[in-house]
Amino acid sequence: MTSEERHKARYERRKRRREEKRRDAIAQYDNYENLCTCNALFRAARLSGKSIRWKASVQRYFMSWLRNVVQLRQMLLAGQDVTMGFIEFDLVERGKKRHIKSVHFKERVAQRSLCDNALVPVLSRSLIYDNGASLEGKGISFARDRLKHHLHQYYRRTGSNAGYVLLMDFSGYFDNIMHGPVYDILLRAFDDPRIFTLCRYFIEPFGEKSLGIGSQVSQILAVSYRSSIDHYVKEVLRVKEYGCYMDDCYLIHESKEYLWHCLEEIDRLCRMKGIKLNLKKTQVVKLSHGFPYMKGNYYLTETGKVIVKPCKINTVRHRRKLKKFRRFLDTGLLGQEQITCAHNSYRGYILKDYNSHKTVRSMDKLFHELFGYDTKINRKENF
Repeated sequence: MTSEERHKARYERRKRRREEKRRDAIAQYDNYENLCTCNALFRAARLSGKSIRWKASVQRYFMSWLRNVVQLRQMLLAGQDVTMGFIEFDLVERGKKRHIKSVHFKERVAQRSLCDNALVPVLSRSLIYDNGASLEGKGISFARDRLKHHLHQYYRRTGSNAGYVLLMDFSGYFDNIMHGPVYDILLRAFDDPRIFTLCRYFIEPFGEKSLGIGSQVSQILAVSYRSSIDHYVKEVLRVKEYGCYMDDCYLIHESKEYLWHCLEEIDRLCRMKGIKLNLKKTQVVKLSHGFPYMKGNYYLTETGKVIVKPCKINTVRHRRKLKKFRRFLDTGLLGQEQITCAHNSYRGYILKDYNSHKTVRSMDKLFHELFGYDTKINRKENF
């Protein structure tokens, strides 16, 4: 046996052991029966109704909770299609129109059980740690903390703030996801064909391509869809200071030319997957100049300190909101207690995530001018 053959044999043995170890770890989740048990469906119904029990459709479901869960279990075990169509509506968020396809609550229970007992435990194993979307224990705060960590890590590695950050954003990310690669991900992850069939029931109603924003199954599949690009950036391009939250990504490096090279490689991989970069929001910025990310402006100083300021548009929006609250108070649409609670919520959010002492002081001054100094504001936060 030659040296090359021995290397190849060792590689195959390591590959086989890794695959066996992975299969043993996900064996309990690669079982269709687990997501059809009464306990799993009861838990999925309870979690799906959390914080939305006030809705009429949810209340009607829980009026016959046991019967609905047992009926859903029988349909799942029989392999029937449990989809019920969509509740479609348009949502305008800060001037951007989004078309939402929301699923019925009965179908949401089935999706919750599928995600909690199969999709999330298996698919999340292949995600990079710095992917902070749609996973328990992660989220917006996690993504912001990881960006701060990466800025500190970059400063310790280079000793200065002389570097660049590549900011990327995807255009119509959910709408451009192709179903073929999604099915390939599911077939590689699960051996039980019934799990794949159930997933197809939830994916096919969206059309030839795209996934819906209002579906829980779509959320975890959308995060996994770009996982290969994340691994390529971390392991092939060797950019350690890389993080993402859904369709917002950043890469930090000392070379501007290398970041442009990374952008070309990422764009090539994105085209293979059918997703498009938003060229208007994709840019390379100097670290010393500061850059926007997740509704905040980040600055890395010469001493290695990370300063986070709120975006100006958010401050302007809250000032306009306070003035509108004044009109609502005069007409009786809102009470003083509701307005004070809304302002305290804004203060707590700003003080927790940003270095914004002057912004909060200025906003408090406007609040007192509009509503009077007899209004109590929660001042327990430390500036």
